[in-house]
Amino acid sequence: MIVVNARFLTQHVTGIQRFAAEITRELLTLRADTVLAVPRGPIDTRGLDASRIVRVGRLSGHAWEQLELPLFARGRGAVLLDLTSTGPVWYRPQVSTHHDVTWLRHPDSFGRRFRTLYALVVPRLIARSDHLLTVSAFSRGEISAHFGTSPDRFTVVPNAADARFRPSGEGAPAADGRYLLAVSSPNAHKNFGRMLEAFARFSPRHPDVELRVVGSQTRAFARQEYGAPGERVRFLGRVGDDDLTALYRGALAFVFPSLYEGFGIPPLEAQQCGCPVIAARAASLPEVLGDSAVFVDPYDTGDIAGAMARVVDDAALRERLRRDGLRNARRFSWRTSAELVSRVLDDVAARTAARV
Repeated sequence: MIVVNARFLTQHVTGIQRFAAEITRELLTLRADTVLAVPRGPIDTRGLDASRIVRVGRLSGHAWEQLELPLFARGRGAVLLDLTSTGPVWYRPQVSTHHDVTWLRHPDSFGRRFRTLYALVVPRLIARSDHLLTVSAFSRGEISAHFGTSPDRFTVVPNAADARFRPSGEGAPAADGRYLLAVSSPNAHKNFGRMLEAFARFSPRHPDVELRVVGSQTRAFARQEYGAPGERVRFLGRVGDDDLTALYRGALAFVFPSLYEGFGIPPLEAQQCGCPVIAARAASLPEVLGDSAVFVDPYDTGDIAGAMARVVDDAALRERLRRDGLRNARRFSWRTSAELVSRVLDDVAARTAARV
């Protein structure tokens, strides 16, 4: 039996929660032996099969994860699957997922409570898990080096873009206007300050182009404050997937200047909608995007501004990036990634049975 630690259904959706939900969705179609354990309180099922969701215990949050979840899994002799970087530190057999070490590389993006909790849980979980998952070769190298564990203990399970993100002409129409688009939570490592500076350098020669920013911060992150963003910068907050699809389709380009990403789902979503991508030459982004994006030095606002101008001014370049982006996005699939996870679970189950 497989028990999925589904505490992510109690949390706001960021890239990590999206990974967890989509891998779980595919696993439920691949395997009949899988159930989702959730704590008490409200949940968002994200369209997952409710008949496979089991309410466990009376606690919530990290206390539930460390105490009641492992007791539930132990009572069923299950392999426990964690998909969101935390899990019970004493339970075996267990497969845990570690997306990146942003909390170590850019601690200014995170609150003190979050950093303290991760410092307590993550090293122990990595040391004691039967197998480890991560989302890119870059993250595998970062995590294994920092925690002194063999890269061979990891399976790389890439993210993908949801099928709802697709080119114009299929579903929701494109948004109106000429604009650049950014999608992310505005935390320090997302580099929004330099993006706004770059747009301020770009905008005098492009007075008809806006910058639209989608996203908001969760409580885990340290709040970032920016100066006056300028009259042609619009912060849209959280938007639904249909509105986000329309924004991707209508944008002249998607700008992703992040200093550190374990993977980076938004550029793939943009590419799958046919939107050209400008991205930082940093962390996992060259691995994920290959030759399908315009890369910039994320610390150089002049370079970012220059890339904005090149893409906005050159229709042929935008068309090439659109074609290359669609091709690149096709390399990734939630079903293929879930099949990798399923094979890992079978291997851990077989090794556990052999030890009995």
